[in-house]
Amino acid sequence: MKRIKIWPFFCFPILLIFSGLFGALLGKGLAETKNTINTENFAEFSFALPTKLLDVNGELITEYSSDEKREMTSFNDLPQQVVDALLTREDRIFYDHPGFSTKAILRAVVGVLTRTSLGGGSTLTQQIAGTLYCDRTDMSVGRKLKELWWAIQMERRFSKNEILELYLNKIYFGGGTNGVNAACKYYFKHSAEEITPAEASILVIQLSNPSYYNPFDHPDRAMSMQQVVLDAMVELGYVTKDEADESFDDYWANFDYNRTSTSSYEMRVDNAPWFSEYVRRELNDMFYGTEDIYTSGYTVYTTLNLAHQKAAEEIMQDYIAYANRTYQKSMSEAKKETAREFVPIVELMCLTFNLPSMKISEQRTESLSYDEYATQVNPMLDILSMITGIESLKTQIIPEGHNLLKKNTERTTIEGTMIAIENGTGYIDAIVGGSKYDASNQYIRAVQSKLQPGSTFKPLYYSAAIDSRQFTMSTVISDTPVVFHKDDGSPYIPQDFRGVYEGNVELWYALAHSMNIPSLKVLDGVGFDAAISRATALTGIPVDEWDSRGIQAVYPLGLGVCSVRPVEMAQAFATFANNGKQIPTLCIRYIEDKDGNIIKNPEQEQHDYLDALGSEAQIISPQNAFIMQEMLKKTVQSGTLVNGSNFDSTLRTIKKNKGNGNKFRFQNSDGRYFYMPAAGKTGTTQNWADAWTVGFTPYYTAAFWFGFDRPGQSLGLEITGSTLAGVAWGDFMNVANKGKPYKPFVNRAPNGIVSAKVCDETGLLYTDACGDHDIICYYLAGTEPTETCELHVYNFGEELGTGNLKYQQIMSGYQYEQVDDTDLFLDLSFLDSDDGKSKTESLFEDIFSESGGSFSFDSLDLDSYNDNYYYDDETQKTDNSEYLNEEFNKLELNARENNADSENGEGTSESGINWLNDPATGP
Repeated sequence: MKRIKIWPFFCFPILLIFSGLFGALLGKGLAETKNTINTENFAEFSFALPTKLLDVNGELITEYSSDEKREMTSFNDLPQQVVDALLTREDRIFYDHPGFSTKAILRAVVGVLTRTSLGGGSTLTQQIAGTLYCDRTDMSVGRKLKELWWAIQMERRFSKNEILELYLNKIYFGGGTNGVNAACKYYFKHSAEEITPAEASILVIQLSNPSYYNPFDHPDRAMSMQQVVLDAMVELGYVTKDEADESFDDYWANFDYNRTSTSSYEMRVDNAPWFSEYVRRELNDMFYGTEDIYTSGYTVYTTLNLAHQKAAEEIMQDYIAYANRTYQKSMSEAKKETAREFVPIVELMCLTFNLPSMKISEQRTESLSYDEYATQVNPMLDILSMITGIESLKTQIIPEGHNLLKKNTERTTIEGTMIAIENGTGYIDAIVGGSKYDASNQYIRAVQSKLQPGSTFKPLYYSAAIDSRQFTMSTVISDTPVVFHKDDGSPYIPQDFRGVYEGNVELWYALAHSMNIPSLKVLDGVGFDAAISRATALTGIPVDEWDSRGIQAVYPLGLGVCSVRPVEMAQAFATFANNGKQIPTLCIRYIEDKDGNIIKNPEQEQHDYLDALGSEAQIISPQNAFIMQEMLKKTVQSGTLVNGSNFDSTLRTIKKNKGNGNKFRFQNSDGRYFYMPAAGKTGTTQNWADAWTVGFTPYYTAAFWFGFDRPGQSLGLEITGSTLAGVAWGDFMNVANKGKPYKPFVNRAPNGIVSAKVCDETGLLYTDACGDHDIICYYLAGTEPTETCELHVYNFGEELGTGNLKYQQIMSGYQYEQVDDTDLFLDLSFLDSDDGKSKTESLFEDIFSESGGSFSFDSLDLDSYNDNYYYDDETQKTDNSEYLNEEFNKLELNARENNADSENGEGTSESGINWLNDPATGP
């Protein structure tokens, strides 16, 4: 029987189907290819729409656009170093492959499967094809296939050199620049034609990740990868070892370490340059791999309040200028004093005792010469180089003078920064990175600088002390000199500010008045582990940064000898204001594309993140936060922030009259006045090098810092957290909170909080004998005092002893001044005069005639009594009760002396107090 082969009947339909699919794909591919041939012209670019930034009220802040940063350069004009570095780094077989490398693709696939970094799989052609025709943020296989297809089409359409030209003119190099020429001007401040091998290496490493390898933000990373590329170029024979080393050394010798990765365009209209630069960096991270933020017409809805931002910038300008004037004046006087007295003495000692190492005249002369060169000679050389065209003068000698001048400026110029956060949302309400924003000053210190926080660090571990239940708001601590011992047994002897000690004080008072000794006793009592854990939880500093930040178990930590960013301190204090819940900072709410679709929603992501955290977002308990609020309010009410909370401080400091009275006194819509709750802490670091204030109201938290970019200088005794940063903070908080309705931190004390009226000297329960020594304190339930104050109840012996001591002082001829701390009011309106004399005159005559004395109005300046206040030399109003007491004492003493003379028939001695010898007339 003949067998019939049936496999052809199955295979033929399958082949037919595959043929149809292949034909369809081929047809589509040919159509796309034809379209590419007809439409592709790499010298033309599609129209770019700018990205708009809007503030929280919808006002325009600025626009981002990259058109002006793209500069076409012919391949023939490109330096060979650029091409060599590009091929070395990205595609060494570029001239040999057909648009793709099978080996590279397989290597990339294995890397993805094994989750190891084995290198990229895209050739230069694939990269530019992906940039032109694909969304490179799409990490799918489909996008890679599409990119491969277009790479093959480009290889068929263009020559290798044309592809390189297209690549180097189109690709994104970071910093808002597209194309090698614009990138060279941004990174190196010259055109691509002048590029060196080291500079070319810096450019090509930006292609993989411009945020990670940016030399201005991460010079160490850039330097390391740059060296790898240069070594490879030497290995491939593109440059010699000497050429590579010389180029590398020159680049870093002239590198500006203080420059930051700001965008390359400076001429755009920008109503908040510090904030928009901060947002730009955030957008670069969000849209890495594309140029969307410059060309796609996005609308970015931000958190900024433009009115608050403008006020913050004006305030910072005023107070930075004031700080520098004050500093320069004090330094000028100090230098004169040193040159007049100290230098001659040292020189004499050098000559007398043959101590050449102490000779300072040469160093002083050298320093003066450097200053003269930087400020006088170098500018003239700069002008000369432009007139004569001597390039070596411009590129080699003049930069050294600029570097000297810049270093000296950093050492002797005070900078400042601030950041304000809306408590309930984490919105960045305002941010000022430093003095005037320009090409040479784009370092956003509020989020980039790591600075010593000084005493503003204290509340962080005071919070841990409250939770330890060893300390309460009214715990009494002795503010007296003490010696702490380190782990190795060596002594650590801290001092209070200006070396003044106050004896026993309560915890709230120690914090409000920024007392060092009590604070270190708190740190010692609560323990380093608990203090560090609480401080880093509030600031968000990760464990792996503790050592580099100086967060170690040592006593100086209690005085803020560590490194924190201002934004971290603001976030920590905002947690107090938020009743213990920490909300991450936010500068972008959401982003819409040109069609109005929301494509990014960071605010929603923040909400989701907090929801996922759940109870972990509660960094400290509401009870702990409530007590910290109450203690920090004392700083504003009676501590180191009293000065900055009054408009008089603004007038004294920057000579601007911005208002009268308290900066936290506002008017409601119904016309009634109220005081907005305010709390905070000042800080002045060792040697008065940094001045801080961090504080909050129920609406906003703001951190202010003033100091030097290059450590080592002192601000001087006149510039502190209270006298400078606190005043600036008060000015801004007045603007930020103006127009807001009254709002307490909490509507009622949380459960588990107990309040008690205590004596402000002993911290024990108040009694009537305590008089006006009363204060309301708050406690975790179970930690409140249970004993009553006995200091004032049983102080009769103390009063008797004090009176006897004063009597013995008088008997020995010691003159003392009677101090009455109660206000004195003179009200004579109840008197009636029947003899035509003035009421006041009749009163005084009656008082002193009974004692046998005489009285004349000539002995008392009644004009001084007519007003409740008088002005001192600095026109500050002062209560005159002390002055009145002194005058009345004099009158009474004279009267009693006259009485003694008449009774004893003898004159007074030189001391004028012999009448006290008679016990009957003694005190």
